[in-house]
Order: sequence, then C-alpha cells, then structure tokens
Amino acid sequence: MQAWAHHTYDLAHELLPVMAAFALLTVLVKRRAIIAAMRRSQRETMTNIGLVALNSVFLAPFIVLPKAWLEAQMGLFPGLANFWDVVPAAFAGVAAFLLAEFTIYWRHRLEHHRLWWPIHAVHHSDETITWFTLLRKHPLAKLLSAVVDHLPLLLIGLPLWAIALAAVIRSWWGFFIHADVPWTLGPLGKVLMSPAAHRLHHIDDLVLCGANYGNTLTLWDRLFGTYVDPQPYLNCATGVCGGSRGLVGELARPFVRDSHLAPENAETATA
Repeated sequence: MQAWAHHTYDLAHELLPVMAAFALLTVLVKRRAIIAAMRRSQRETMTNIGLVALNSVFLAPFIVLPKAWLEAQMGLFPGLANFWDVVPAAFAGVAAFLLAEFTIYWRHRLEHHRLWWPIHAVHHSDETITWFTLLRKHPLAKLLSAVVDHLPLLLIGLPLWAIALAAVIRSWWGFFIHADVPWTLGPLGKVLMSPAAHRLHHIDDLVLCGANYGNTLTLWDRLFGTYVDPQPYLNCATGVCGGSRGLVGELARPFVRDSHLAPENAETATA
C-alpha cells in the first residue's frame, strides 16, 4: 500500500507542472474552441487516465524491479565509467542525449514490427491525440520501454545525472509533439521533431504511420530514411484499424486477432 501511495505521489509530482504548462498552451491556442476540443477528447482522455493509473501506480512496483536491475549493471564496464569521469560534463550530457534518441528510435521501429505492433497499437489508437497521449501505453509496452530505453546508457557507464537530464528533455518534448497543434516549427522542424511531424506518425494509414519515429530529433529518421515531411498532412486523422476501444478494450487489444496488421505489412511501408 505504501508503495502505491509513493508512486501516486511521484506521478502527481511529475504531471502537475506538465498539466499546468499544456493547460496554458491550450487556452492560448484554442481560445473559444477550447470547450469543443475538450468534449471531443473526453472519451480518449478517460482511457488515457485509466492506463496511466494502471501503469504508473498499480503496476509501477513491478516495473521498478527491472529498472533497479539495470542500474545495478552500471559497473559492468568500469573502464567506460572512468572515462565519463574525465571528459567534460557537456560531452557526457550530449552523448547521453544522442544515444538515448538512437536507442528510442530503434525501440520505436521495433514496436512497428508485426510481433510488437499489437502492443504498440494501443498508443496509436487515440483518435483525438493531445499531450496526454504520450502516456497512453499498454503495460507490456511500458515494461519494454523501461527495460530497453536506458540499457545502453547504463551499460557504458554514463553518469546518472546525464541519463536523467536526457530523460527530462525527451519527456517534455514528447508531451509537446503530442499536443493538438499543427505546428511544423518552420526551419527548426528540419532538426527537431515537430507536433505536425509526430501527428503524421499517428495517422490512420498503415503506410504513412511507418515514418517519423524520433522523439526529439529528426536526425535518425533522416539518416535511416524514415522521415516524411508533414506539410501535406497537417491535421490528419489519427487512429488504427478497429478504432479506439476504451480501457478494457485497449488492454485486450494485443490479444485480439484483428489488431495484428502492422505498418510493415502494408505494401509500401517505410520501415
């Protein structure tokens, strides 16, 4: 019981600043249309709240175990750990950020493989994406990201402060690119993943959603040929085959036969 209370406190501590920031953004952008926007997203928001509560409160103690094991592996290559002690802090910070982006890019592409897509499709099933959609994950997808995302950084002995800094940057930018705004970020959008570029990744099209896997940078998408310019697809419809299914339906989605058509099964899939 104490563990659940602790995770509830941590979740509130993490989300309250984000909620405040995006509530302000919504007021500034939506203005008179804010009530209509809230009504449209109400059903999906309730599903997202249920998944967040399940993943970040009730199941969190079980996800902490593999994360603790990963942190214990930091001493696996002591020579590398010593290396980070002598290089400039800025170098360690940039290295952690770029390696995290690289790892998450490939984890994300893996989730679009037919074996993992039924789990990842829960995230894509949101038909009215908002900043809160970032946290719409099946518990199995949450476990996968908890195990994979920090593993390379820990194995090469990067300092925890650098890993934590990279995580904070990626988290805030992840909320931003899920925001319901058609922003391409202009010239900056060539380097930074924009909300418009990520919305394209959520498009209800099995071919086009196999693009723009990056979280913060477009770098790895451009290098590996998966970047698609979002300009022709602004405000595109989002979702997956079968539509959104509510909390119970999303938890069951990976085990339902009609959820197993993955982006890579489409004729001209990007990845």
